[in-house]
Amino acid sequence: MDTLHFARFPFVKGAAEYVRSHGVSLQELLTSEAYAPARLRGKQRIFDALNEGEITKCPTAGEQERLVEVLSYPVARMLVSCVGDGFLVRRYALAEAVTMKDRLQQESPEFIVSVADELGVPASIADGIIRTHFSDFLKFTSRMRSKEWKLVNTEVNEGFVFLTKQRFSRVLQQALQEKIEDELPLAVSEDILRVLRPTITDIKSLVETRKQHYKAQDLGKITIVKFPPCMRRLVGIAQAGENMPHTGRFALTAFLHAIGLSQDDILNLFSSSPDFDPSKTRYQIEHITGEISGTEYTPPECSTMRSYGICFEPDALCNSGKMKHPLSYYRIKSMTRRRTPAGTGAAKKDQNA
Repeated sequence: MDTLHFARFPFVKGAAEYVRSHGVSLQELLTSEAYAPARLRGKQRIFDALNEGEITKCPTAGEQERLVEVLSYPVARMLVSCVGDGFLVRRYALAEAVTMKDRLQQESPEFIVSVADELGVPASIADGIIRTHFSDFLKFTSRMRSKEWKLVNTEVNEGFVFLTKQRFSRVLQQALQEKIEDELPLAVSEDILRVLRPTITDIKSLVETRKQHYKAQDLGKITIVKFPPCMRRLVGIAQAGENMPHTGRFALTAFLHAIGLSQDDILNLFSSSPDFDPSKTRYQIEHITGEISGTEYTPPECSTMRSYGICFEPDALCNSGKMKHPLSYYRIKSMTRRRTPAGTGAAKKDQNA
């Protein structure tokens, strides 16, 4: 790869060798005025990840600009590690991976396969088309829940899955995202923390701002105390910015719509997901709530929730033998709270159920 590719794909091994060839030490990178632009760009990578969901483009025409771009990548990784926040790690990993996917669209199949090799995704080219073994396809698409990524909906020939540049780049996005999430946070010394403290403070402040922006704090008259355990857990997963299976997203969206939450409130709840895409998420919400599909979907029954693996920690009411649907649980809890006088022992027992 040439230096332009190192700047565009700074996670490849050649980029590290490129840095070593310039004799840049860690101490110089962290403290020298000559590398202040790289430190600033490293901070910007993180701000981009939190605010934009991808890394914005920077000038890379000149050799010095390319070196700054390459150096900004390890700086960003150090900063993420210094903060040590899981939400930040996931957002940063996703942004770097999405940026790589978009940039790969402009590259040749041969180059894309070389990047796949860097990421540990075996691939080759047959008749000008990228292919990977079905076992590797399953390995790197296991967290991609939409139907289009099911093996039965993909062309398989003699054990190989054939993919367009766009689809294979999406597979590599998942591979890079998981790689970065597994690698971070790195161990950082007290000296690094001391030198980078002002920047770390700025990043922590933005992380907290983004968390508060995403967090659904006020559901008005709707209280999570009445939610069945499955829905409470799904809300917690959403607010924590963790990956949620498609079945969970569908069930939670349908449930929240049925009890009166607006589409905007539901959208805000999902917005801390690592793979959050506002337009796609809004489309899915509008489809489930019937605005564009013409059908208002209800959440799955309890038996279906169990078969999906999203029935979490059923309580006494769940196990009473009378409970068939999450909405029935919510209605029963709502009636119980209305009938119980405030401040009585019975009310306290209900709140702790």
